[in-house]
Parts: sequence; structure tokens; C-alpha cells
Amino acid sequence: MLSFFLLFLTATATNSPFVHPQALPPSPSPSPNPSPSPSPKSIFLLAGQSNMAGRGGVVNISPTGWVEKWDGVVPPECGPNPSILRLAANLTWVEAREPIHADIDLNKTNGIGPGMAFANAVLGRDRSLGSVGLVPCADGGTKISEWERGTVLYDRLMRRARAGTGGGGGGRTIRALLWYQGESDAMAESDAALYKGRLEKFFSDVRADLQSPELPIFQVAIASGLGPFTETVREAQLGLDLPNVRTVDAKGLPLGRDHVHLTTPAQVRLGQMLADAFLQSVPGPAPLASKASTRGN
Repeated sequence: MLSFFLLFLTATATNSPFVHPQALPPSPSPSPNPSPSPSPKSIFLLAGQSNMAGRGGVVNISPTGWVEKWDGVVPPECGPNPSILRLAANLTWVEAREPIHADIDLNKTNGIGPGMAFANAVLGRDRSLGSVGLVPCADGGTKISEWERGTVLYDRLMRRARAGTGGGGGGRTIRALLWYQGESDAMAESDAALYKGRLEKFFSDVRADLQSPELPIFQVAIASGLGPFTETVREAQLGLDLPNVRTVDAKGLPLGRDHVHLTTPAQVRLGQMLADAFLQSVPGPAPLASKASTRGN
């Protein structure tokens, strides 16, 4: 009788309308003590909000839409490479694997972002960079005001940047800041109106505090049009007038069903666009032709 009851429960659960029709692999949990790897030569800071952290492949698995899971699909362009490392939450270098923000953008479901596609693209076209180190710092849903000097996110960015370079020794160099943020500031007119000034100050503060006045910065102009003041934010991003700041325009890249987050293919393309912009800015092999829309000073 007990066996029959257990079989009944199993069948009922299998046919439940609340079960996703396809089994999805569990989102990887960051290891509390990942195995350390040798230090990289060229370091890139990744900061901003959810589209930099990566939501590619993140799907809803409940009728209400409140439960999300990453589908676990890693495109070849985002695959692991022994020459690509990431700075883990415990400030050690480990081999980079998607999702690279899993132990940084906490309490959220992370998926594919532009970081790995970027790193694989630049390594494939400029071996002089040596090993690449990605320093994930993005945090989903954040406004530019939450990145001001003295805030938790700003201090974490500085701490991780300095840890990545070992305090400036060991031949490690921060080659660029990759920045993708602004959707949260497109929701209110007051935030959108102040966005340009806040963004310019943030970039200037980062350069000053890292003692790198000419640090290359590659920002992404937001793609989504969900916020009523999206165009105000985009105009601020596209009209930024700071030296050595280049803008990659994400408008037109495919968005997910939420009309905010880039799909996995879009994140791959964005990573390649950022790679094109970076390689065009440094001496070296001629970059491949690209459809990337970039503006720089």
C-alpha cells in the first residue's frame, strides 16, 4: 500500500503544471575556496548592472515568473580558456567559467554576459596581451548614484581592482574598464537628467583613485526602451566628452522577453563589439571588420 502511495505521489509531481517542461541544470554555486591559478598579465574591470553581470539564458520556470534559472547553455565563444582567469569573490585568480558573476552579483540568477566573449575575442586576435584577467564587479538593478565614490559598490570596485593588480606589482596591468549601466536611471526623469554629470564624475574618480589618468574606458549605450527616459540616458552616454572613453552602442541587439536583458546571442555579439573597440584603440594587429557602432574621443 505504501509503495502504491509513493508511486502516486511521483506521478502527480511529474504531471504538475508548475514543473518546467524541460529539465534545467542547476545554477552553479560559487566554490567557497576555488583553486587559485597563476596571475594574469592583462586585466579588465567589468562593472555596471545586470546586462554586464549577464542574464543571457536566464529563464522563468514558474507560471508567476518569479522563479528564474539559467539554462546552462554556454556558446563556444564564451567557453573556458586556460589563458582567461577571473578574480573570484575571495580575491584569488581562478579559471574563468560562465557565469563569471555568480559569486559577485549575489541573490540574483546570473547567466551569460559579454565578458567571456570579449576575452576570447581579444586573445584570439592579439596574443601579445598574454593571459587575460577579468575582474567582475557588476551588480544588477543599480543606479549610477550607487557607484559614486564612497559607496559600497565603488569601494568594492576599488578593492577588487587593486587586488587584481597585486597593488601595482607583478607586471599586471589594468588595460580597460568595461562599463554597462543606465537602465535603472531611465525610470525617473530626475535620475536621467543628472546621469551625464554623475557618469563623468564616476569615470574621473575611478581614474584618479587607480592612479591611471588615461585608463581606457569602454561603455555600452543601453539597448532597452523600457524606461520612459531611456533616450535621455542614451543621449548622455553617446554625448559623453571625456578623453579615451569609447562608446559601443547596444541598440538593436536582441532582447529577452522582459525587454530589458540581452539574450545569449546578443551578449556574444556585444562581447565581440567591445573586443573590436578595444583592439582598434591599441597598437597591434589590424582588427577584423565589425558592425560595432563605436564612438570615441
